[in-house]
Amino acid sequence: MDNLPIFLGIKGKKVVVDGGDTVAARRVERARSAGARVWVFDPHPTQELQMQLGDPEVTHHARLPTREDVRGAFVVWGASEDDDRDTRLYQWTREEGCLANIADRPELCDFITPSIVDRSPIVVAVSTGGVAPVIGRILRARIESTLPATFGRLARFVGQFRARIATTFPGGRERRHFWENMIEGPAGDLFLAGDTARATARIEQDLADAASGKSQSTGEVWLVGAGPGDPDLLTFRALRLMQRADVVLYDRLIGEDILALVRRDATRIYVGKAPSDHTMSQEEISARMVRLAREGNRVLRLKGGDPFIFGRGGEEIEVLAKAGIGFQVVPGITAAAGCGAYAGIPLTHRDHAQSCVMVTAHGRDGVLGLDWEVLVRPGQTTAIYMGLSALDALTGGFAAHGIDMSTPVAVIENGTRPDQRVVTGTLADIATRVTAAGITGPSMILVGSVVRLRDTLNWGVDDAVHEMSLASSKRFDL
Repeated sequence: MDNLPIFLGIKGKKVVVDGGDTVAARRVERARSAGARVWVFDPHPTQELQMQLGDPEVTHHARLPTREDVRGAFVVWGASEDDDRDTRLYQWTREEGCLANIADRPELCDFITPSIVDRSPIVVAVSTGGVAPVIGRILRARIESTLPATFGRLARFVGQFRARIATTFPGGRERRHFWENMIEGPAGDLFLAGDTARATARIEQDLADAASGKSQSTGEVWLVGAGPGDPDLLTFRALRLMQRADVVLYDRLIGEDILALVRRDATRIYVGKAPSDHTMSQEEISARMVRLAREGNRVLRLKGGDPFIFGRGGEEIEVLAKAGIGFQVVPGITAAAGCGAYAGIPLTHRDHAQSCVMVTAHGRDGVLGLDWEVLVRPGQTTAIYMGLSALDALTGGFAAHGIDMSTPVAVIENGTRPDQRVVTGTLADIATRVTAAGITGPSMILVGSVVRLRDTLNWGVDDAVHEMSLASSKRFDL
């Protein structure tokens, strides 16, 4: 982080803006919205700036500023686009002890003026450190579109209960839980729907229940599918729960980019789950979730892909239900769908596959006895999870059950991630090609004629290793 994010209180303080065009007008508008007294200097202000000059707290001087004008200012903005004028202004701010920001001159700035989303009293600031302001404006536009305008009013509404909440909940964790449940629960929904009276009544009732000891002290468990690896594939609900969890149990399929989205002060517990090398057994994981929830924690079980597709989520909620622990399940994009899409391989296609069967090659006691009668049916795609270590056995099984060994195969390592690699071949030679490529990471195996479509449908995800041409088994491109 190159700059310290900070909000300055400038209400009633002197702010100087030197310049007469659009940039100066925006600076004046920003300073006045925060309650500052603004002095503007420029002999010939544009019409846009002149529109700001009717404010009684804005004083316009139709001349260039002097050092005496800068004296006593808390913040000084230079927006003249005249190098000599800007440099002179900046030197005065050094001599007078003011905070300075000279437009398009990073070396003459004590602070960055960020792009903002204003939902007062909620303000979101976005900065690129002056390196790429356009990216900051793009991000601001995205936030603008997802943050309802009513959130500012919601903040003011719930703020009136602050003192009572602090008195009712002396503990930090219980207090935070109440705030989050109030804002994201029924009371918040009622207020955003325009029913302030019922929202108030709900909060009053919740506070009364908490004061009398009726509030629920047992925590909850959230089984959240994190998708195959790209953080952009997370659902909004997954992100919301990741920001509310007290404790996070995660395995090796959860990358650092996704883990970074979890609330910073949440306790993180690595539970392993690598093939044949489990840091914690499934039974231990389930027992840990029950114990943590009974201690009053909101427990996030963060799983790669989807919890209910070879993620053992069903086993975990059986344990939770038996223990009387409340839980939620948030679906995630499963590896077959994500890896296929990012590799340019559709799982179904009218001319190639009218169905897709998903199987895992890894069971409770190692390699499963697969239902080969199902896997060898024509007109389908077979998506095999956790099959890399059993690739020789898998190709041998297809051969033993009469499948044409020229059937195309793709092995997608670290699918959807920046280090994704794709190797394609046929059932006859895919094992050799995978070994030559050094594929060892989490991989999805796709079997079927849809793999041939990759050459034309791959939409631009770069592979560190390019697949070998199906027409030639003699060339491997790095």
